[in-house]
Amino acid sequence: MSTSDHGAHLKRSKAGLTARLAAASAVVVAATAAIGAGVGSSFASARPGAQHAAAASARSGRAKSHFLACEVTDTGGINDRSFNASAYAGLKVAAKAIPGLTYKYLQSNSTSEYAPNINTFIGENCGIIITVGFDMAQATQTAAKAHPSQKFTIVDYSYSPPMKNVLGLVYHTNQDAFLGGYLAAAMSKSGKVGTFGGQDIPPVTIYMDGWVAGVRYYDKVNHAHVVALGWTPAKKRNFASGSFAGNGLFTNDFTNQALGKTDAQTLMAEGADVIFPVAGAVGLGAAAAVKQAGAGHYMEWVDTDGCVSAPQYCSLFITSVTKGIVASVSTAVEAAARGTFRGGNYNGTLANNGVSLSPFHTFASKIPGKVKAELKTLKAKIIAGKVSLDPNSYPAS
Repeated sequence: MSTSDHGAHLKRSKAGLTARLAAASAVVVAATAAIGAGVGSSFASARPGAQHAAAASARSGRAKSHFLACEVTDTGGINDRSFNASAYAGLKVAAKAIPGLTYKYLQSNSTSEYAPNINTFIGENCGIIITVGFDMAQATQTAAKAHPSQKFTIVDYSYSPPMKNVLGLVYHTNQDAFLGGYLAAAMSKSGKVGTFGGQDIPPVTIYMDGWVAGVRYYDKVNHAHVVALGWTPAKKRNFASGSFAGNGLFTNDFTNQALGKTDAQTLMAEGADVIFPVAGAVGLGAAAAVKQAGAGHYMEWVDTDGCVSAPQYCSLFITSVTKGIVASVSTAVEAAARGTFRGGNYNGTLANNGVSLSPFHTFASKIPGKVKAELKTLKAKIIAGKVSLDPNSYPAS
């Protein structure tokens, strides 16, 4: 079955996205209010639990004052090994830094629970409310306008114009994904690599665009012909109309691991030997498929260091293409607790360590020294703006 015939998962533009996508181009604009450089994409495992989890104690020592930080998760759940869990880990980091800071979360099991969960936390006098995910943009904006004294931080979205009581956290993941695509192409033996997404939204497709661009750049500079399957980037993005025009595989889900397994199997059936799922916990299904496929099949994880968040599959992960959610969330929470919080937008980049490739772990000795050196040089060029991240700058193999 070819990728183009995989109708059940083939991307389709979705009715009703227009309003939510009007401000989506802010994902790649300059920040209007910096909250401090990230410190990498370290991941602390989130405590599993159901909705209405009890608040966790900040530290054993006597608190100087009380401050409550609250997270509303997206539908992937608090233990998604991705952005929900990373945001929660950021609360834990803040709790270690701020005496008296406690934290809790409410889990959204459907999009209809976003607004009620936010309103519940407003009623509990949370010092700051962290909402997680692009899909929560409208619910967050509505609540922020209705409660201008309530502080918010939203992961994977920024507002234009910025809001005084909301800090948008967005990440230029096309930068580190470019490195990931280059590395995937360098490590491929079959000459084919593949990616798929959880949903056709900017925080997902920016990864896929960067990754495909990295593969194509590898081909250009090495006179190679590695083919990137699963995503054909759009020639031009039309955010105002809600059309992305790219063509690729999407599960339209961030929780159903069976769908991730199916898409990974589809890509491997077409010859891909390195898979890059951009689908949160759905990627665990892809990892199961890659493991089942046996020797010669590998992966790159997304958002967090997969060897920490999904250690059972560490031997499959060449690297992880990560974003510094932990650091940026903890910085925002600490600022709110100290009374120095400012609304606006923060952009994570390679330059400020807001995005990065994770350590190579078990692949450290398997990746050729020449490739490691090329990645280091390429990173410097990206930071300096000397390499185009547009996948259409390079011919497709």
